[in-house]
Amino acid sequence: MLSIDIMDIKTIAAFVCLSSVAWGQGSGASLVVKNQGFLPFADAPINYRSEDLNDPVAKLQKRLDRGDVRLEYEPVHGYLRSVLRALNVSPTSQTLVFSKTSFQYPKIEPEHPRALYYNDDVYVGQVHDGKSLEFVSFDPMQGAIFYVMDEHKVARPRFERAELDCIQCHVAASTRGVPGVMLRSVFTTPLGTQAPKTPAYITGQESDLKDRWGGWYVTGKPGRLVHLGNALLPDGATAEQFSNGAGPNPPDLTGRLDTSAYLTGYSDIVAHLVLAHQTQMHNLITLTNYQTRLALYAEDARNKKAGLPAGTISDAARRQFERPAEQLVRYLLFTNEAPLKEPVAGTAGFAEQFAARGPRDPQGRSLRDFDLRTRIFRYPCSYLIYSEAFDAIPEPAKGYIHRRLYEVLSGRDQSPEFATLSSEDRRAILEILMATKPGFREGASTVVTERKTNTQ
Repeated sequence: MLSIDIMDIKTIAAFVCLSSVAWGQGSGASLVVKNQGFLPFADAPINYRSEDLNDPVAKLQKRLDRGDVRLEYEPVHGYLRSVLRALNVSPTSQTLVFSKTSFQYPKIEPEHPRALYYNDDVYVGQVHDGKSLEFVSFDPMQGAIFYVMDEHKVARPRFERAELDCIQCHVAASTRGVPGVMLRSVFTTPLGTQAPKTPAYITGQESDLKDRWGGWYVTGKPGRLVHLGNALLPDGATAEQFSNGAGPNPPDLTGRLDTSAYLTGYSDIVAHLVLAHQTQMHNLITLTNYQTRLALYAEDARNKKAGLPAGTISDAARRQFERPAEQLVRYLLFTNEAPLKEPVAGTAGFAEQFAARGPRDPQGRSLRDFDLRTRIFRYPCSYLIYSEAFDAIPEPAKGYIHRRLYEVLSGRDQSPEFATLSSEDRRAILEILMATKPGFREGASTVVTERKTNTQ
């Protein structure tokens, strides 16, 4: 399982016990046992166990089955490079985590970190000398879907879905209660375990930079930025002593590990910043999707029982999906983003490749353009608004989101929650979305029409 989460060693041990009965031995055995044990959201209307999936890994498996694509095996990196190419994931997205995590945790240590690669809707993990590639692939309707692939060379490599194994850790408060992903920052011992009696931090765009990246390597140009990356907690030291003496850790992997065992020699700071934003953005999209479907499903049953017209939605049901939808709007617009206290820059080529993707408006502006001086992006609105998962948010939640975005970006909503957005930011984002996001343009037109009707 691709457990982006950095867990303490007791949690890992329990996790491995849960997982051990599900993992086959050797390349000829099935890697996972399916459809056993309790699985959240397995029932209607979510039907999480459904095989009707359209996530990137499921689509790639269909191409493999048809013979449209083949995966090539390399002696050092196995299927990794070929899989990344087939999923359109750049090696420049590589981030390296040396805290022990995932079911393959015995092979993870500071000298042999686990590598994580990602794009907008799929995450790929590889453990040095491990037995399985690990995947989290986002389906537009179902959210995070978990897969593994045997690292051994076989005639027909295949992705296998892992349900119970990964859900044990990946439906939690840190994923907002839905199948999702999360990042943690921990104080790490030289053995790679979390130091006893030390805190752990969930990392998102709102996290203070000084608390991020414990247990991760961070390369690039961080300036004088203080963070927990690259460092180990000495024996006997406390978290307070470590934090007070932290400072800018050397952003260089020289002498720390053999980088030839990895696709690149980087664990880029810009890739880390984007990853922190993206994981919780994915979870909020899934949460809004699930809560809307759950609310409408319950309302349909209630309406039939009470003899109410189909499509009737109570105030309580509206609150059920409008609450996460409002959270999504605020996160989407980076209203809670922790400021960068120092300008930063990457050196792996990730920033350039990332910015080159995605639509641009007639003025050449893109939501993927970076700032990296005081904040991550030049235009603070998430690029995941273009994702299939965002488009799959059911009505009426999606209409609510479009309406709220228009109210904020047009300047009609000047509430304190959106005070970090300047008038210039709002105008630029609105113009970019009107030019590049047809669904938003249509939603905004509906809002304008409704307002004109109500004022006549």
